[in-house]
Amino acid sequence: MNENLNQFLEVKNVTESTADLYFYGDIVSSWWGAWDDTDQYPESVKKCMDKAKGKDLNIYINSGGGSVFAGMTIYNMIKRHEGNTTVYIDGLAGSIASVIALAGDRVVMRTGSTFMIHKPLFALWGGYNADDFRKMAQDLDVIQECIMQVYKENLRDGVNPDEVEQMVNEETFMSSEKASKYFNIEVERGHQAVACSSEFLEKFAKNQQMIPVAKKDNHQERIQAKLKLLKLKGGNNHE
Repeated sequence: MNENLNQFLEVKNVTESTADLYFYGDIVSSWWGAWDDTDQYPESVKKCMDKAKGKDLNIYINSGGGSVFAGMTIYNMIKRHEGNTTVYIDGLAGSIASVIALAGDRVVMRTGSTFMIHKPLFALWGGYNADDFRKMAQDLDVIQECIMQVYKENLRDGVNPDEVEQMVNEETFMSSEKASKYFNIEVERGHQAVACSSEFLEKFAKNQQMIPVAKKDNHQERIQAKLKLLKLKGGNNHE
């Protein structure tokens, strides 16, 4: 892979015993879906975590989510990490990024940060019949069951999972104080929420400008950048 692509996600501030990992963009399936250097994907995360093997890992999150399957893969990578993991939610842990956030041995939300949970979504193109839509609905129900498995494992004692699933069904934005009542999350005071760079927030029905969104680069410019990377790779198929 071209060296430029390795800049999409980095482990930073590496010492003999610790390393910092940042999730400050969308969660995508591969480098082809990573439109700028804030987007993350499992292959890149794995390479970076391999460099931090055995170290304590500080993970910083400000993400509106993205691919469920990529996010679940990253969640399990973090759970397997050889070393202590502390997750800091700096701005938004939304959608599948809320799942990734819960992978830490310790999860800390800064004051002003936001935790968002919602039903999984399908994006549709082309023509579909009624049977296709029924199958999609069934698949989405299964995906929600998988997401709920993670949420249930990280609930505070005494919290009713059915109540949390209702919050998922209704699409719920939570402050640090509220999220800490349901999940094993600590609240750290004294930080302000930061803008989140994401193409997914506009898909949520109830965000209602609750989260400051930093617009990404022009779509056409990003496509041109991808084509340029392909040329650098000699026209090989993307990995």
